[in-house]
Amino acid sequence: MAFAYTPGLRVADVTTVRKERRLPLKGRVLVREGADVDAETVVARTELPGNVKMLNIANILGVPPDDIPELLLKKEGDPLSENETIAQSRGLFGLFRNTVRSPIEGSFESFNKVTGQAVLREPPIPVTIDAYVKGRVVEVIPDEGVVVETRATFVQGIFGIGGEVRGFLKTVVKSPDQELTSDLIDASCSGRILVGGSFVTVATLRKAVSAGVKGMVVGGFDDRDLKDFLGYDLGVAITGHENKGITLVLTEGFGRMNMARATFDLLRSREGMLASINGATQIRAGVIRPEVVIPVGDEVQGKPPSREQGALVTGSPVRVIRAPYFGRLGRVSALPPELQQLETEAHVRVLEVEFGDGSRAVVPRANVELIEE
Repeated sequence: MAFAYTPGLRVADVTTVRKERRLPLKGRVLVREGADVDAETVVARTELPGNVKMLNIANILGVPPDDIPELLLKKEGDPLSENETIAQSRGLFGLFRNTVRSPIEGSFESFNKVTGQAVLREPPIPVTIDAYVKGRVVEVIPDEGVVVETRATFVQGIFGIGGEVRGFLKTVVKSPDQELTSDLIDASCSGRILVGGSFVTVATLRKAVSAGVKGMVVGGFDDRDLKDFLGYDLGVAITGHENKGITLVLTEGFGRMNMARATFDLLRSREGMLASINGATQIRAGVIRPEVVIPVGDEVQGKPPSREQGALVTGSPVRVIRAPYFGRLGRVSALPPELQQLETEAHVRVLEVEFGDGSRAVVPRANVELIEE
C-alpha cells in the first residue's frame, strides 16, 4: 500500500500525552519522579530578580560622591522598607540635615562612589509552574522542572489565542454546524470551557468573558474580528500571551467553518470532564498548535490506532490547508507515486482526495494536513 508522511493535526480518542513543565530560570523542583499530580499541583518554583530603582544620593544630599559612604545608614544587601532612611547629611551643629528615604520596599543592592548613585531592588517576583494536566511525573529535570505524563483525549487546533486554562467541558450547541451565539451563554457557563460548532462572533466572545467563561473551542472565527477583540494586529508572532480573559481554540480555521464531526462528537462525549486547554500557536519553524487535553485515567477505553502515527495512506482523513479547497475535509482516495506538473510548472507529489459530497480533487501533498484519529 502506498503511504507518505505529512504534518498531522491530532484528534485522538485516547493517547499518552507528555507535557514538559520547565521554569524560565533555575529554581527548585517540588515533586519527585513517580508522584501523582493534579493539574493545579505546583511542581517547581523560582524567583525572578525584582525591578531596579536608581537613586542619586549625592544630588539629594548636595555633597560629593566620595563623602556618601560615611553618610550611608545601609550597607549592600540590607533590607529596606518604603520611606526608610538610607542616608543623612551631618548638617550644621546637628541641625538642618538632609535625609534620603527609600522610595520602595526591597533591598539596598549597591552604591557607586563615582556617580553617587545607589541601586535599590524591589522584592523578587515569585514564579511557579503547575502540572497543567492530571497525571504522573515521569521525569525530573534537576533545578528546572518535570515531565508529566497522562492518558488523555487530545485535540489539536489550527489557531488559538490565550494561555493555559482549565475548566469542565460544556457543550452548548447541538451540532457541529451550529453557531455558538450569545443567547447560549448563561450563568451556568461560568468557569467552564465551552464547546461550540461552526462559528463565534466577537460580541459572543465578549459576553463569554463577562460571564466568566474560561475557554472556548469552536470551528471558526472571523479574522477581522480578531483585531477587534485583541485591539491590535497579531502579526506573525507566537500567540498564547494575550490577556483577554479567555482562551480561544479554533479547530478548523478562519471563517464560518463547521467543526469536524469526529472532533465535535469526541469533545461532546467528554461532557463534564476537566480539560486543560492552551491557545498558544506558532506557524513558523518550530510549529506550536493550540490544544485541548482531557485526562481520562484508566476507566476510558480508547480505540486502537488505525495506522502508524504520521502515515498518510489511502483512506486517511485530511484537511486541505490552501486555496482553492481551503478548509475542506475529505479522505485520501489515491496516492500517485509519480510527480505531476502544477500550473506554476513545478513538479510535485500529489494525492487525490474525496470530499464528503463525493467530489474529488487532485492537490499537492504539501497542501493537506493529516487528521490523526
